[in-house]
Amino acid sequence: MSKLFEPITLRGVQARNRTVVSPMCQYSAVDGVASDYHLSHLGRFALGGFGIVFVEATGVSPEGRITHGDVGLWNDEQEAALTRVAALLKAQGAVPAIQLAHAGRKASAQRPWQGDGPLTQADVAARGEKEGPWRTVAPSALPHAEGWHVPEALTEQGLERLRGAWRSAAQRALRAGFDIVELHFAHGYLLNEFLSPISNQRTDRYGGSRENRMRFPLELVEIVRAVWPQDKPVFVRVSAIDGVEGGWTLDDTVVFARELEARGVDVLDCSSAGIANRYNGPVGPGYQVAYAERVRQETGLASMAVGAITEPAQAEAIVAEGRADLVALAREALADSQWAQRARRSLGADPLDFTDWPVQSGFWLRNRERSRLKHQR
Repeated sequence: MSKLFEPITLRGVQARNRTVVSPMCQYSAVDGVASDYHLSHLGRFALGGFGIVFVEATGVSPEGRITHGDVGLWNDEQEAALTRVAALLKAQGAVPAIQLAHAGRKASAQRPWQGDGPLTQADVAARGEKEGPWRTVAPSALPHAEGWHVPEALTEQGLERLRGAWRSAAQRALRAGFDIVELHFAHGYLLNEFLSPISNQRTDRYGGSRENRMRFPLELVEIVRAVWPQDKPVFVRVSAIDGVEGGWTLDDTVVFARELEARGVDVLDCSSAGIANRYNGPVGPGYQVAYAERVRQETGLASMAVGAITEPAQAEAIVAEGRADLVALAREALADSQWAQRARRSLGADPLDFTDWPVQSGFWLRNRERSRLKHQR
C-alpha cells in the first residue's frame, strides 16, 4: 500500500493524498488579478490527481509584488478572480491552497524571462507597463545585491500597515474558498529578511537577537491564525538555511518551528536560500528533504519536503520513511501535470480500471487498456 497516496487530515481538511503542487509564480496577472490562464494552469494539476494545489505567491499589498505580473489579494476584483480558482480546484478533488507573500527588498523586479533584476524606468517604457518602479521596504535599508533598489527601513507605522495587509489578505483568502493558507517566509523575501541576520540589522525589538528577529514574523502568524478558522490548517514556508556565511541556519529553523507550532501552525514547508545572490548549501536530488526530516523529528511539527523531487519512488520513500508528511513538486509538475496519476500507477496505488481518474479521461483510458490486453492474448 502506497504511503504517498494515503489521505492526510490536517485539522478539519482532508487531502486525497500527500502530493502537493508547490506555489510557482507565473508573473502573468494584470493588476494582481488572476485570469483564465491561472484557471487552466492550476486546474490541470487538480485534474492530474494532486492532493493539494497551491496558488502562487500572492501579494498582500501592491508594493509587496515581486513583478508587475504577480497575483494579488488586496481588492475585491482580485478576490473574485481567486474565488473562481478555488472553486475549480475543489470541484476537481484537490484541496485549494494559497500562499500569501510580500517581496520586501526583492520587489519591483523584472519578470525572470525579462532580466530578473531590479525594474527600471526603461523596462517600464519598453514594455508599456502602467507604472514605474515602486518603493520597496525591508527591515533595514540594505539592497538585495549591488545595483538593486535600496529599500526603506520599515517604521512602526509601516509594520502596522503590513499587519493589516496580512490580516485582510487572509480574510479575503477565506472568503474566496481556500482551505489552506501558507505564509511565505522564504527565498529572501520580506519575512525571510526579518529572520536573517544578513538582511536584518535593526536595533529595535525587531532586530539583533534571534528572538527579536523572529518577533515580527511570529506576530503575522498570530494575526493570520486568529482570522483563519480553527478547522483549517496554516502552513509556513521557510528557507531552512540561508546557505550564506553568517546567515540563518537549520538550528535556527528548528527553534523557529517550535515557536510556530506553539502559535497554531500545522505544517512547515522547508525550502532554502534566496537571501543573497550566492548560495553555499547542497544541491542535488531531494537536497532539501533533510531539513523537513529534522524539523519533523525534533519538533513533532508536520513538514513538507520540496526541491528536486522528481520520481514516484523517491517521493514514496520520503513519506514511507517518515522524513516528511507531504511532498511538493514544482518544475516536475510543470513538465507533467499528470505526475500524480502516473505515480499512482507506478506505485501500484491506482486500480487498473482507471476508476480513480476523472471519468472524462478514465473511461477512455480504461477502454484502451482493455483493448490492449485483448490483443495481447
